[in-house]
Amino acid sequence: MIRISLDLMGGDFGPQVVIPGAAKALERHPDMSFVMYGLKEQCEPILDKFPKLKEKSVFHDCELAVRMDEKPSQALRRGRYVSTMWRSIEAVKTKDADVAVSAGNTGALMAMAKFCLRTMANIERPAIAAIWPTLKGESIVLDVGATIGADSQQLMDFALMGGAMARALFEVDRPTIGLLNVGVEEIKGQEEVREAGRLLREANLDSMEYFGFVEGNDLGKGTVDVVVTEGFSGNIALKAAEGTARQIGEYLRAAMSRTLLAKIGYLFAKGAFDMLREKMDPSRVNGGVFLGLNGVVIKSHGGANAEGISAAIEVGYDMAKNGLNEKIENDLQKYHAKRLPPIGPEAA
Repeated sequence: MIRISLDLMGGDFGPQVVIPGAAKALERHPDMSFVMYGLKEQCEPILDKFPKLKEKSVFHDCELAVRMDEKPSQALRRGRYVSTMWRSIEAVKTKDADVAVSAGNTGALMAMAKFCLRTMANIERPAIAAIWPTLKGESIVLDVGATIGADSQQLMDFALMGGAMARALFEVDRPTIGLLNVGVEEIKGQEEVREAGRLLREANLDSMEYFGFVEGNDLGKGTVDVVVTEGFSGNIALKAAEGTARQIGEYLRAAMSRTLLAKIGYLFAKGAFDMLREKMDPSRVNGGVFLGLNGVVIKSHGGANAEGISAAIEVGYDMAKNGLNEKIENDLQKYHAKRLPPIGPEAA
């Protein structure tokens, strides 16, 4: 049984979509149970409408919910120990849940997760990993906004964590890793990126295969399983891709309704357009994974609908079921063991 700790008050719509989203996830994964944190008067009437979900859930009434516009420092001062967000994360720390899921304020969620769970040994910074739709299926991109900037060792850590996530999610033995850059030539890019490329080449780990530099157009192609970048450029890439998907969707909708002939053509091609809509639906791959913490936390889009919440919960389910953190810790140990100088007679 995979236990999901759920912040019911997170996101733009709170329990009105989080609870139905949990019900959808439970339908697809009966081996799932929930520890829920919310405001009783708002949550219980909705939870009563889903008896199967209520039967598989334990509900905890909390004092307050973190607002979507709240600054991380303010949310931490006001909501530590008492908010729905904090208590959902704390359940992972106390082993009452395997993974925490929230659609709440990203900055506040990261601040609370770092404060409550702490970072893993040998990890300086956590990262947010996004599941990215590609022409070949899906890939992982990180960091997409946890922190701004990263040095070469931090980019190396991101690669190790992203590779472990790819093995947990995609079940590939040796995922390919690419560093996002302004060109594929080794002489191009910032010094930190070039140095990270050197570290990845020299590491030569069995757990992943370093592909080299990749460019922005490789994100959609699915050139590699994992694309590594720092949070500033990663977040810009993520928002640009989301905006482009919406733009194309609006273009298609306008084109198909412009004339009677276009409307008739749409009826004949409806199956193809439905398939396109499904592939471009952000809810299909909703769920950013916080990597590098002593516990798994999933961030859902704040504006997600019930299907989107369900997708985020299922990402958390997959990460817990496939031992994400155990894989990360194992890869970190192997990498840092190779970096250590020999001890004893061998050192001579």
